[in-house]
Amino acid sequence: MTESYSIAEMVARTGLTAHTLRYYERAGLIEPPPRERNGHRRYTAADLGMITILTKLRATGMPIEGMRRYSALCRQGPGNEADRRALLLEHREQVLSRLDQLQADLAVVDRKIEMYAPVTASAADAGRSETVCPAVRSRRSVVA
Repeated sequence: MTESYSIAEMVARTGLTAHTLRYYERAGLIEPPPRERNGHRRYTAADLGMITILTKLRATGMPIEGMRRYSALCRQGPGNEADRRALLLEHREQVLSRLDQLQADLAVVDRKIEMYAPVTASAADAGRSETVCPAVRSRRSVVA
């Protein structure tokens, strides 16, 4: 007999909620698992593997439609590996592009942190506990 998992066990293994696992079924991301006589779902190791990869695809920003496409290709079995690879390569390029943008955005945040270092140090030296954004400070001087 192959190993199977209850929905509670899948929640523990995947970190997803039971609601999300049920949504994956309704959305066509995974095949609805067989049920026991009492109606409880029994997931297989193959379900666990698919859910694991789908979780990674989602975490990297793949839309549900892309996840659905990938899952459908996998369920079709051997013979469409080139299509699966193409889908994953396209997604990889999108992830890399977002990473590049995040790096650029992080560089701006880092520059701002460095910009405020002397301001916060001089405020501490002067006994002030509050620092003001340069834009706010310039507006205050205009208003005053």
